[in-house]
Amino acid sequence: MRMKSPSPAVWKRRFLILLIIVVIAVALPVIYLAARFLPDRPVTYDKIEEHFKYGSTGGERESGFPYWIWRVLPKVCAEHMPQPGAGYEAFGMTYEPGKELPIGMSMRRNMGLDRVFLNCAVCHQSTVRDKSDAPARIYLGMPAAKLNLMAFEKFMFDCAADEKFRAEYIVPSIRAEKGRLSFIDRNVVYPVAIALMRERLLMLKSRFAVPLKGPEWGPGRVDTFNSAKVLFNFPLDKLPPEELFGAADFPSLWNQRPRRGMQLHWDGNNTMVEERNKSAAFGTGTTPPTIDTKAIGRLEDWMLDLKAPAYPYSVNKDLVARGAPLYKRYCASCHGANGQEFSGDKVGKVTPIDVIGTDRGRLDSYTYDLAVNQSTLYAGYPWRFQHFRKTFGYANMPLDGIWLRAPYLHNGSVPTLRDLLEPSWRRPKVFYRGYDVYDQAKVGFVSSVAEEKGRKHFRYDTNLPSNGNGGHEGPAYGTQLPNADKEAIVEYLKTF
Repeated sequence: MRMKSPSPAVWKRRFLILLIIVVIAVALPVIYLAARFLPDRPVTYDKIEEHFKYGSTGGERESGFPYWIWRVLPKVCAEHMPQPGAGYEAFGMTYEPGKELPIGMSMRRNMGLDRVFLNCAVCHQSTVRDKSDAPARIYLGMPAAKLNLMAFEKFMFDCAADEKFRAEYIVPSIRAEKGRLSFIDRNVVYPVAIALMRERLLMLKSRFAVPLKGPEWGPGRVDTFNSAKVLFNFPLDKLPPEELFGAADFPSLWNQRPRRGMQLHWDGNNTMVEERNKSAAFGTGTTPPTIDTKAIGRLEDWMLDLKAPAYPYSVNKDLVARGAPLYKRYCASCHGANGQEFSGDKVGKVTPIDVIGTDRGRLDSYTYDLAVNQSTLYAGYPWRFQHFRKTFGYANMPLDGIWLRAPYLHNGSVPTLRDLLEPSWRRPKVFYRGYDVYDQAKVGFVSSVAEEKGRKHFRYDTNLPSNGNGGHEGPAYGTQLPNADKEAIVEYLKTF
């Protein structure tokens, strides 16, 4: 008996059912992939202080590390850590109780993963302790005196070159920390992310080979502009040696409004606060297409009137009264009337290197060629860089919050203010950086402690390139005054 063929209506219904099944089969993975990999959500904070500490400025898009990979690396690559078992605190990063990230590390959901990278606060906050067994106080806006950025970079590069930087080692470590991973995360997402991260870090390691071969920067310092030359593809192996060593201290961030129009950076190579800020943001991984200008704008507005913290210890009022006229005579024309009033003929202006006499490594590292290249940044944007210039000396800085800005001089080669008022031959030739216990008598951080609880502090040698502690001396700078007068000036500076 011959079976009757389905009617056209039946065929149409079957076709529609099949089409729906096919569409669903295709759409579900597409929806999942879109929902997983397309969102670009920064972690932000309403309170500006929290956003400064942990908020995204856009660097995670281009440079961000997948959070869980970054988190387990100190264990996976423990042999490359300066202090095994200490985590990222070993590099001088500051953690607050209950926080998964250190201050200065931000997060953004991007490309299917939570990605983290540095933000402004990593270089512009640190801690102070009254004594070794006292709790640490966090001060926002001060130089990151403990942060050893070069050691952090070297760790990431060395870890990437290690045979353990593979999914076989990292994924089990992530599962041990995070718990259950989905099948796709375990077998696709994290193995691919690990491979891409390794490839990028190894590429950067080869490009940064020349600047990272030089003397170690140590805590609280960075060689900003030789790193910039790498990004501009300068042939660093062909540059004169005097251009290759320019490590300098991180600056403070307070009171940016009265600094408008001053010559900024240590060598005064820019006069526009906003341009300087966008330049600094490159150090947090941002690029012209990825920078979050709204987030940067919030921080800029906050920093305009951010006040320097007051000195928290007692001062000798008689010495302060004696020191005020001495400061006015020897210091005010270059550094301002006081910590709030920045008036003075030479404040925010460059003093030629042959007059100030300090180490010229930072000055020589910033060249005319680099200034020209920086002028190409943000080409096509309304905020294209236009104010970078090569100078021939160092800028005279206001001294607001000077008690928190140790060590001193542009390269951090003098540990305390009291030492700075001595001629260079009497200043310490070797001392230790990275310790946050405060020296109230000499105004600065204790610099004689080589190690604390297994953590070694950085031995700073003033004989190494760009580390010289000479200059800023002679009758005009007060280094020939009697000791009693020097101590009075130091006491007065505590009030800044």
